[in-house]
Amino acid sequence: MTTTRNSGAASVRGGAAGTPRRAPAGTDRGSAPATASGAARRPRPTGRRRTVDAPVLSERALNRATLARQHLLTPAAPDTLGTADALSHLLGLQAQNVKPPYYGLAARIDGFDPGELSALMADRAAVRMVTLRSTVHTHTAADALALRPFAQGALDRELAAFRKGLVGVDLDRLTALSRELVETEPRTPAQLRAELRVHWPDADPLALTIAARCRLSLVQVTPRGLWRRSGRVALTTVEQWLGRAAEPAPVEEVVRRYLAAFGPASVKDMQTWAGVTRLRDAFERLRPALLTFRDARGTELFDLPDAPRPDEDTEAPPRLLPEYDNLLLSHADRTRLVPAEVKGLTWRGNHAYCVLMVDGLVAGVWKLEETGAAAVLTVEPFAPLTETQRAGVLAEGARLLGLLADPSADQDVRFGAVRHP
Repeated sequence: MTTTRNSGAASVRGGAAGTPRRAPAGTDRGSAPATASGAARRPRPTGRRRTVDAPVLSERALNRATLARQHLLTPAAPDTLGTADALSHLLGLQAQNVKPPYYGLAARIDGFDPGELSALMADRAAVRMVTLRSTVHTHTAADALALRPFAQGALDRELAAFRKGLVGVDLDRLTALSRELVETEPRTPAQLRAELRVHWPDADPLALTIAARCRLSLVQVTPRGLWRRSGRVALTTVEQWLGRAAEPAPVEEVVRRYLAAFGPASVKDMQTWAGVTRLRDAFERLRPALLTFRDARGTELFDLPDAPRPDEDTEAPPRLLPEYDNLLLSHADRTRLVPAEVKGLTWRGNHAYCVLMVDGLVAGVWKLEETGAAAVLTVEPFAPLTETQRAGVLAEGARLLGLLADPSADQDVRFGAVRHP
């Protein structure tokens, strides 16, 4: 497998001596360039500078910066990053299906034990619920309570899309009735829908359950989501499940955490990640404490001064990510990770594939099939790989099988046919 180098300084162009600058907050505020080690230097007053003067980060530099924060250049050692801490740092993992959060953590933590995430869920220290982009995520309990209110705008827009099916429905009454039903006993979506149809027989049945999901903070109770156990979806409120009320996080705190996990990034990038709008004001309030860059198209990017920005020539070994990994869904401009020629190749209709990353970019798909005594991981690249790349993919596949497959099963990593774009 290839090794990772990290010089600690991103490749940039423009600006004073090619260094990042502190984002301007007023006419008397200068720049704050970073040293080669990433530490900010105190600037001399130079007056207000326009965004166009900010140094440019190449797509490759952006790629390496984001991968470093995602622990995808070098998976973290389990004694330096625990499962709960990783889940918190990443602000959750998309979890439309049960396995993706486990696959996502295996890619990021060397020696990851799926039983640890499963235990967090069984102990109600982590939960599955609809949050960012109005999609199901696995969050720590603290983030479930903090991020669900933050993401309300995304759920409001989803509910608006179903308004035609809710004509004549009193949404306040529906919310109160749904709360009473699911807090009395966890209900499957079908059970909840049947109860609501008694009161609104002319409404769209799907719209009724969507309304309940968007108006209430609902979690999927265990055993749903447990490793190698799972079960059907059954819902109750997060307040009932965790025994405490939601504690909305300050928007500025969420901005900082987003940049720590996905930066450098634009305002529009974060809005894409969250599925909410009107975040510009929060970025402006934080501007004095942030650095700014530009991408190759001139878009203003914000970043934390002490966040990692490795040299763009830092090697990025192959990684195997689950379907709908947030790495690939958290920027309005995804060219730092998804080459134009492979855009749209990681899903077909409503089915998404697990994703192969080579040299930090989407380069193919993969699947893990476990049947009886065999566990086979099959990789289908979008283009022929070099011998070094093939060796790296085989090594990474073997590492993941060692973490995720039944240890008693025969484990094999194979290459399938090349899926030419």
